Amino acid sequence: MEAYERLLKYARIYTPSDEKSDTVPSSFCQFDLAHTLVRELKEMGVADAQADDKCYVYAKLPATAGLESRPCLGFIAHMDTVSDFCDHPAHPMVHRNYDGGELPLGESGRTLSPKMFPHLEKLKGQTLITTDGTTILGADDKAGIAEIITMTEQILRDRIPHGPLAIAFTPDEEIGLGPRYFDVEKFGADFAYTLDGSTEGEIQYENFNACSAVFDIRGVNIHPGASKDIMVNAALVAMEINSLLPSGETPRDTEGYQGFYHLTHMEGDVAHAVLHYIVRDHDAAGFARRQEKLREITAAINEKWGLGTVSLKIQDGYRNMAEVIQNGNMHLIQNARTACETAGVPALVLPIRGGTDGARLSFMGLPCPNLGTGGQGCHGPYEHITSESMEICTRIALELVKIYAQ
Repeated sequence: MEAYERLLKYARIYTPSDEKSDTVPSSFCQFDLAHTLVRELKEMGVADAQADDKCYVYAKLPATAGLESRPCLGFIAHMDTVSDFCDHPAHPMVHRNYDGGELPLGESGRTLSPKMFPHLEKLKGQTLITTDGTTILGADDKAGIAEIITMTEQILRDRIPHGPLAIAFTPDEEIGLGPRYFDVEKFGADFAYTLDGSTEGEIQYENFNACSAVFDIRGVNIHPGASKDIMVNAALVAMEINSLLPSGETPRDTEGYQGFYHLTHMEGDVAHAVLHYIVRDHDAAGFARRQEKLREITAAINEKWGLGTVSLKIQDGYRNMAEVIQNGNMHLIQNARTACETAGVPALVLPIRGGTDGARLSFMGLPCPNLGTGGQGCHGPYEHITSESMEICTRIALELVKIYAQ
């Protein structure tokens, strides 16, 4: 079975994680995919495949005879999708010999267009996979899963020599909890790659330092006709807080290594308002400065409007894995470059403007950079991928297996 055929199957399995849930996993529908993957791995001959009670899938391929001393190489992808544009199962659509132009997405009224995604013109003649425009596709990260399992099938079918291999599929990555109960010792790899990027040939080991920040604003509400010098409008204070952040440092205005403040949600009225932000920066010192800026704003607002008007809660997320990869693990990047070249695709060593399971796993003792899967436009109804890009990503992973068997 080709990788894209597996994606079509996995995409139809409903697996959004739920950031408001306190269960593990956050949504039990993720078990549907976990059990499907275990069954599929066992059917192709991977006897050591299992899903634990927290919805982590682990599998191992013993080394080819004579290669037992090679390092154990791992591959990881996540099973959950975002909940945005995911209130019902996806309906993948296959567009063979895509013409590179505008493409209506079913009856949704949405159109996948080169005006929004200029790279579409380069996909002319390929087999393009989308949804009907009412949901995400779920290529993030079911494409990574499909590529890992297809690679595994090829290794077993063609008896490709390999060292010890470890495979894992995680839940709840999209809500930042993928590594929470990941058992590094049970996984057993010396190092690994997540397949959770976009363009084929991407190699990423520099990710954002990340945190969330919540401003809780308490106002003073009184009849507006008698509010002179008394009312403190929490909604207006919220607007003031946002205005004190540096202009031009939002996701829309930044790229590459540039960090940002991102207002993700706001609610409130005169008496009470709340601002939810995520804060990102590749540079540790820059990240610390951003957090300090939030504290300075809090202090300034309380000095102006009264102590207790606003409180700030900062919760750290993940750190930049470059700190780990650059400390004796750059062979992972060098070998990934070689694998891309052998697979006939340019190596694109780029910073991640986000994070992956590998960011936390790297600090848990498992160096784990990220590779592209071929998916584009993730987290929205315009998500798409081609069968050709998935084939290339599968080939890159397979080349890495061969390199670490040498």
